[in-house]
Amino acid sequence: MLDINKIDVCYGEIQVLRQVSLKIQEGQVVSLLGSNGSGKTTTVNSISGVLPLTQGTIEFMGEDITKVEPHVRVGKGLVQIPEGRCVFPSLTVKENLEMGSYLKGAKAFRRESLDLVMTLFPILRERTGQRAGTLSGGEQQMLAIARGLMSKPKLLILDEPSLGLAPILVEDIFKSVLRIKSEGVTILLVEQNVPQALGISDYAYVLEEGSVGLSGPGKDLLNNAHIKKLYLGL
Repeated sequence: MLDINKIDVCYGEIQVLRQVSLKIQEGQVVSLLGSNGSGKTTTVNSISGVLPLTQGTIEFMGEDITKVEPHVRVGKGLVQIPEGRCVFPSLTVKENLEMGSYLKGAKAFRRESLDLVMTLFPILRERTGQRAGTLSGGEQQMLAIARGLMSKPKLLILDEPSLGLAPILVEDIFKSVLRIKSEGVTILLVEQNVPQALGISDYAYVLEEGSVGLSGPGKDLLNNAHIKKLYLGL
């Protein structure tokens, strides 16, 4: 479904990514892990078209999208939920969700998509007319994910969905990821919560200083000595 082939990305003269390659098969949950500054957000921003490549290619559903504009990628089914939720605080929950289906292809399925996200996140049904800025952090994160689903994604990129949330809400977010997968959506998950991420991942990549240091099935990496030492404190 997604084929990232030896991409380099620079900020000015500073090279952030070096020869990063990864593959995502349809129907998978794939995690992208790494410490702060390892290049995780740079990688997903490159995939979604926010950052240009200095080298390499990106293919999505068999098509080269290396130079395709971000909004066109969304229309093709490649949707990113950025770190920090980024809901529209002055709009209601329903208005935020409708903003997620602004493209013609997604708008045709708006009613169906609303039913789906309200089923996945029942609390949003209770908050339909409430302004998004008055929601709790966990509710805002659920709204951000639901808004992304309104775009009818084939591949959903979640950038740090558990960041800043209480442990009980973190558990809810990861359960939501699995429910979304069960609806046929492929997921690229960027996370610092390594045990939780690897526990639900079909495959995972670990970035170290802008390059892929490790990769493998999620449960295999969970038992990897290097992972245990660096990220689990064992």
